[in-house]
Amino acid sequence: MPRPQAPPVQVARWRAGDWRDDRDQVAAEEPLQLSLDGKPLSIVMRTPGNDLELALGLLWAEQVIRSLDDVARVRISAEAQESETRVPVSGDLVESNQVDVYLRTTAARRPERSFLASSACGVCGATTVESLALDFARIPPGLTLGAAMLPSLSDRLREQQRIFESTGGLHAAGLFDERGELELLREDIGRHNAVDKVVGRALLDGRLPLARSVLAVSGRAGYEVVQKAVAAGIPILAAVGAPSSLAVATAERFGMTLVGFLRDDRFNVYTAPERIGR
Repeated sequence: MPRPQAPPVQVARWRAGDWRDDRDQVAAEEPLQLSLDGKPLSIVMRTPGNDLELALGLLWAEQVIRSLDDVARVRISAEAQESETRVPVSGDLVESNQVDVYLRTTAARRPERSFLASSACGVCGATTVESLALDFARIPPGLTLGAAMLPSLSDRLREQQRIFESTGGLHAAGLFDERGELELLREDIGRHNAVDKVVGRALLDGRLPLARSVLAVSGRAGYEVVQKAVAAGIPILAAVGAPSSLAVATAERFGMTLVGFLRDDRFNVYTAPERIGR
């Protein structure tokens, strides 16, 4: 699927005491209306593209769905440009920037509330680590990586971020196998949206839980990113930036290996260091 295009804008540049008119690329940000059974559920500020993946990844993280079989069909807007999926996509399209997910009547857990997400912070239905534990189990041991392999993940993530080179405004989430090979990358103005897109694609491909995968993200590792990785069963999460205190506590509670400041030839391991070889 083609990556979303960033629209050019007119700017005034100041450099070394001189002004000049120019054009610049900016990251696209638009609202996505997510509906459940025809009723509005959430408005998500995101970069257009892979909208069905985003919607399913979000519903998975919120435990609205626990299997792709919980989804009866979806209606998506024309610009979503979704590739072949394992769920029926209705021919009757919804209006621009909308995804409507229809659930099987007896399978999924319908939320008791609506929720709103910005591109700056993710939706968080489980507001504490303890309540999150009611929905998700601890991540079992198994996957281990050599320490020398980890720093290369951030380089490979950046190499694939073609849009980042032109806008400087998009985050990336990349799924790697245990050999350090990039399997999947998604970009979005919100890093948690990029993670939802990765998880949604894995759900559509029948790969969850991702017990043999590593997730690398640009920027920091906040609670919402760790929550979504836990929901996908990812054992190792590596962030280019710093983790938050709640992210560390959540990773510790669920036995996830949390890596921060992944850059150049260094990184910090905050939780479950036994998965990283010495």
